[in-house]
Formats: sequence, structure tokens, C-alpha cells
Amino acid sequence: MTPAGLAWKSLRNRLGMVLLTICCIAFSVCLLIGVEKVREGAKAGFAGTVAGVDLIVGARTGSVQLMLNSVFRIGEATANISWQSYQDLLQRDAVSWAIPISLGDSHRGYRVVGTDQSYFTHYRYRDDDALAFAEGAPFSDLFDVVLGSAVAETLGYRIGDELVLNHGLGSVALAEHAELPFRVSGILAHTGTPVDKALHVSLEAIEAIHVDWQSGGIPTGERSPADAIRQMDLTPTSVTAALVKLNSPLGIFSTQRSINQASGEALSAVIPGLALLELWSVVEVVETALRLVTVLMVITTIGGMMATMIAMLNDRRREMAILRALGARPGQIGILLIMEAGMIGALGAVLGIAMAYAGLALGSGWVEATYGLALVLDAPGLVDLQIVGLIVFFAALAGLIPAVLAYRNSLADGIAIRT
Repeated sequence: MTPAGLAWKSLRNRLGMVLLTICCIAFSVCLLIGVEKVREGAKAGFAGTVAGVDLIVGARTGSVQLMLNSVFRIGEATANISWQSYQDLLQRDAVSWAIPISLGDSHRGYRVVGTDQSYFTHYRYRDDDALAFAEGAPFSDLFDVVLGSAVAETLGYRIGDELVLNHGLGSVALAEHAELPFRVSGILAHTGTPVDKALHVSLEAIEAIHVDWQSGGIPTGERSPADAIRQMDLTPTSVTAALVKLNSPLGIFSTQRSINQASGEALSAVIPGLALLELWSVVEVVETALRLVTVLMVITTIGGMMATMIAMLNDRRREMAILRALGARPGQIGILLIMEAGMIGALGAVLGIAMAYAGLALGSGWVEATYGLALVLDAPGLVDLQIVGLIVFFAALAGLIPAVLAYRNSLADGIAIRT
């Protein structure tokens, strides 16, 4: 019988302990792969949320804060930029187009985005994909609303349904615009970005629902009827930010510097790619800590396997003596234990990778719907093979100490077994 066949039969004779050890290694490897895939998905999701935008312009603030608020709808803006500043931005020779973004309201925990038709024309995500409608069309009436796919699916809205927006953020309606209901005019196709979790209305609609609001206070008197509001001048007074595309990428830095240093209203122009690099540098410590924890779990599991093999050596002394009687040399017995440890490591690693990919396949939809992270499910590749190889190597290395002890025991015992 070959050494590999003998090692396999030996593992089958101790099936309970072997399965437990394999499962421990598998869970550790599964966690290692899962953390890495989620990390890659987070980076790819953030980088692919908006494509083709050269600058994000908003009120003077930090670059990461401006990007998170205007693109990912995370946090609140420190201030808005005036409508005149936005118009001046559009008039710049270097600017091809700009998408206005106005934030501040919500609906049952989902952010409301005020914008114009340029949003549906120019907005791109991932590999320069354009927004598409699963149903309906862009807003055309003052009180039309376009839903992201996750909003429509979670809340069960269809074309023609009415809904009421809330003033401010949060899932609890502290102040509703109940007197001005909106009609669902369109539902966007799934994008795997924060667009899916947003409601889109016109900039004029944002002004309309705040006609009777003064200095952010809740109106207490009689509200203006919808027909009267339609006749008013609803030109926006301000927007939260603007997503800007330049005529030439060669002018990004000069245009950024010109906007940042312009006299008048204090504005910030940030480059999305550089802002993302700054964000990753902030979270790099967390990434490193997660990787370290998962690697330590794998090492601890392999160490536990080694301790178990050492603890069982005394029970296997008769087995070793019989092998010696059948002609096995002490070195072959040591190699047998190293092969057993390597097989356990290989089975655990392969099972762990299978569990990780199965878990990602089953949970990717929930992760994307909940957190907006599109987890990439490529076929196992070189990295996965490297992980299997490393686990096998370190498992075999951990089996070296039990192998040395078995070698010494077999020399001392011979055929005479101590009782």
C-alpha cells in the first residue's frame, strides 16, 4: 500500500477527530476568504458607484465627507451651494455637463435626491453603464418621483402609486409633507449602487414641498394648495453638490484649483478617485486588523490540530509498533503523520473555500440590497489555490512535531508495547 493510501485509511479510522479538525480549518478559511471578498466588493462597489465624473463640487468641507454625502448618501452636508454658483459652474468653458444633487428629505428611511433630467442622461456607474428604467419614465410632472429598484422592491411600490416624503432623515416620520403626495412615474433598473436605495424628484419639487417652511421650521398655519404651488416660481435657491464632467481630463487639476481658489462663495472641488484613495487610507488599519484576526484564527486552528495529534500519539503506539513489525522504518512513520496532517489541511482548505463561495452566492443578494455592495463571484482562481497550498504547507509543518515524537517512540518501543 502506498504511504498516501495508508495515511488515508489511518484518517478514516479516527473519523470523528479528523472531521472536527477539518471543520475547524474550513470555518477559518471560509472566514478568511469571506473577509477578502467583502473587502474587494466594498472597494469595487465604491469605485463603481459613479463613473465618468471628473469633479464633485460642493460647499467647503473635507473631500471624503463631500464624496460620501453627495455620491453615497452617507452623512449630511455641512452647507449647500447657491443656485447662482451652480449656474456659474455650468458656464465654465472647461465644463461639459454637471448634475445637480439636492439632499435633505427621506421616505421611510430612504434618501430623497433632488436633481434634473441630466441625472438620467449623464449618470454612469461601473463600466460606464447608463441608468435604465425597469418600468415607467423619468419625472415629468412637478409631483412625480422615480424610485430606485431596492425602494420599489422593499416597499412594494408600483407605477402610479402615491407616497409622502418626510422632512429630514430617518425611518420615523417626524414631519411629513402629507399635503403634497407624489406619484411614482418610474422605477429604475437594478444597479447595485446607492441609486437603488434612493427616491428621485425634480429640484422644483424640493422647492415645492418647502414653500411654507421658513428657516427650516415646521409650518403651523394654513398650507398652500398644490395648484397654487404649481403657479409659483420654483427656481431652486441652492443645491447640495454637483457632479461635474469636463471637456478634457487634462484640465482636471487646473479646474479644481480654479474652483477651490475662486473668490466669492467658498466651494470645494474634489476628484473622486483621489477622495477614494484617501478613504481607503483611513480604513486601511481596519482592513489590516481583519486580515490579521482571520490569519490568526487559521494558525490557531492548525495549532489545535497539532496538539490533538500529539495528544493521540500515546494511543497510537501499538499501531506504530505493528507498522514497524510489518517492515516500516521509523522515518516512514514520521512521514505518515506529516502526510496525515497535510491531508487534513487540504480537505479543510478546500471545504472552506467551497463554503465561502456558497455563502457568498447565497448572501450576495442580501448584502447588495442592504449595503449596496456588489460582491464579485468569480470562479476560484490563483489566490484560492495559493491559500490551499499555504494551508497544506503549514498543516504539514505542524505535523512535523508529532512526526518527530512518533519517530522517537517507534525507535524506543520496537515491537514491545508499554502497558
